[in-house]
Amino acid sequence: MGADRKAAQPQQERKRLRRSLGLLALLGVVLVLAGLVGLVYAGVATLTSMFLFGWLLLVGGAVGLVHAVQSRGTGFFWLALIVAAVNLAAGFVILRRPEASAEALTMFAALFFLVGGVFRLVGSLVVRGPHLGLSLVQGAFGVLLGVLVLAEWPGSSLYVIGTFFSLALLFDGLSLVAAGTGGRRILGLVREDGDEGPDAADTAKRSVADQEQSNN
Repeated sequence: MGADRKAAQPQQERKRLRRSLGLLALLGVVLVLAGLVGLVYAGVATLTSMFLFGWLLLVGGAVGLVHAVQSRGTGFFWLALIVAAVNLAAGFVILRRPEASAEALTMFAALFFLVGGVFRLVGSLVVRGPHLGLSLVQGAFGVLLGVLVLAEWPGSSLYVIGTFFSLALLFDGLSLVAAGTGGRRILGLVREDGDEGPDAADTAKRSVADQEQSNN
């Protein structure tokens, strides 16, 4: 009974791990579908991401406010209180004005790509490292993306944030699908090796016994 129970435990753990990997792959499929839908309906994805961002700021501000109250009397009280108040105010503004908030974030993203691309181009030309060509392409792509977004701003704010958000969901989903399916494949290989293990051990024992008999 004890041996059977010990033999059943690895199988149960393997089934549990296989089920968890399957759920991980299923979550990846859901994220991939959500990313594809978001790419098709970029405007809806933009508003959805802004509402999610606003609620995250509100929740983070509320948690920070509770932490600030708990840490009163310390040197971090006022800093925690100010950060919590800023998060609450930003979350409230985003939820009240999601379109204007999307325009502001789109402007910030465009300036970030533009300035980052210029710095990358200049740094690549100055340093001239081993990956000069790749750095130049990345810098030029950042500058081009920033210019294109700024050229159509504020109209570009209707789809830029949603497109980025959908692409993040898409790539995260693909990585989860790859991790889940790859883990299940590796688990199947380990199971096959485990199944072959006792047969190999029996074969080795029989060969040793035959060799001893031949020596006798």
